[in-house]
Amino acid sequence: QVQLVESGGDSVQAGGSLRLSCAASGVTSRSTAMAWFRQAPGKEREGVALIYGDSTVYDNSVKGRFTASQDNAKNTLYLQMDSLKPEDTGMYYCAAAERGVFSLSARWYKHWGQGTQVTVSS
Repeated sequence: QVQLVESGGDSVQAGGSLRLSCAASGVTSRSTAMAWFRQAPGKEREGVALIYGDSTVYDNSVKGRFTASQDNAKNTLYLQMDSLKPEDTGMYYCAAAERGVFSLSARWYKHWGQGTQVTVSS
């Protein structure tokens, strides 16, 4: 059974940093793609970053500011977010696909965490 538990969300000023964590069980990014998504109020869920094996893919809106990584020993996924902007505000979700994909489309991801809130004020 796959379980994903996010943590690390907080309220920060623009320009600040946060690191999100996703504790995963029943799945590893060595065998399947894992990704970070976010959803702002009134907007669709959007993919932010994915990690599959040694590869990472980022949405253009966060490229150069966010870094996805993993600790295989702890089976934990991370999202380091720097130079945060108010438009980064939203609920952030960790998700796992059932195979390796290089897509940030939500339709490929079957397992989801409960989310952690990130609020960036100007």
